Amino acid sequence: MLSPITMSEERLLYLEQRVTTQMDRFEGLLQRMECISKTMQVGQCEFLTTANSEVNFFDFMCRVIDELKRSCRMGTAESYQSAMASFKQFIGLPDIAIDHIDDVMIKQYEQYLFRRGVAKNTSSFYMRILRAVYNRAIEKKLITSSNPFKHVYTGVERTVKRAIDLETIKRIKQLDLSDNYLCELARDMFLLSFYLRGMSYVDMVHLKKTNLSKGYLSYRRRKTGQEMHIKWEKPMQELVKKYKHQCCRGYLLPLMRQPNPSRSRYKYGLTRINRQLHYVAQMVGMTSPLTLYVARHSWASIAKQKQIPLSVISEGMGHDNETTTRIYLKTLDKSVVDNANNQILKELC
Repeated sequence: MLSPITMSEERLLYLEQRVTTQMDRFEGLLQRMECISKTMQVGQCEFLTTANSEVNFFDFMCRVIDELKRSCRMGTAESYQSAMASFKQFIGLPDIAIDHIDDVMIKQYEQYLFRRGVAKNTSSFYMRILRAVYNRAIEKKLITSSNPFKHVYTGVERTVKRAIDLETIKRIKQLDLSDNYLCELARDMFLLSFYLRGMSYVDMVHLKKTNLSKGYLSYRRRKTGQEMHIKWEKPMQELVKKYKHQCCRGYLLPLMRQPNPSRSRYKYGLTRINRQLHYVAQMVGMTSPLTLYVARHSWASIAKQKQIPLSVISEGMGHDNETTTRIYLKTLDKSVVDNANNQILKELC
């Protein structure tokens, strides 16, 4: 009986494949250079050498990440950094030429992730990010068109349902938590996130009083940089008024004690909120986890149940990654989204 291949043997086989591939590539390049050099001047040959010089993948990816940051797409930039760190750990080198990345390497990377217990959706998420960077390099004509991601999974598997229905949200709203400040604060921030079309915690943390003007809350999503405008409704005002004396100077909500919180600080704050929401879930008899992110899923789910068009839901949540939806939304009146939110809040409040 044959013994299973160990990780070191598997890695050795992969390296042998890589050496063979690169030798074939190098021999082909030499033959092409010999043919071309017979009809080209010295200066032209120098240009050919320069044009085919290697472009390093991680260096290029860092530039893409910098572009995202300049566009205020901080959340996306962080996702790209996580994917890059994972792929770099697999490669085991400071950098790698983009044209050295092939389908064998990417398949090996996927297997590497699975062996380490990385979820299929997380692996797919990393693959889609790396593919986007690779395609960007193709667009900039840094490499020729190829598809090294053709043999790996890049879809999205269904996960445990995160959304809850209006009846459950009503029970959460009706809880008397006056004897537990942290639990009450967590519950109220969950409700406010829901009222605000599932606003993310990072956006809530950075809300300032100046974002509220002329009956609208206006802000820019830190994940995508998209500008959002939400009609200010009565239940939103009630919660903000409740905590107005507990906010850091200039801020709308009592989520941070100091201005300009670091990313580590608001991550810690989110953890505290979600820990308290765990107890809230138990109080209303929920068996599934309750986190602040459930508010976002729930708003979308309930809006869909009310037969609100998908395009309106996408606009309301600030989605910008669906091309067909984005084209349709260019002519969408924001009052349609405001009316959609109003319908949901009327039934709850």
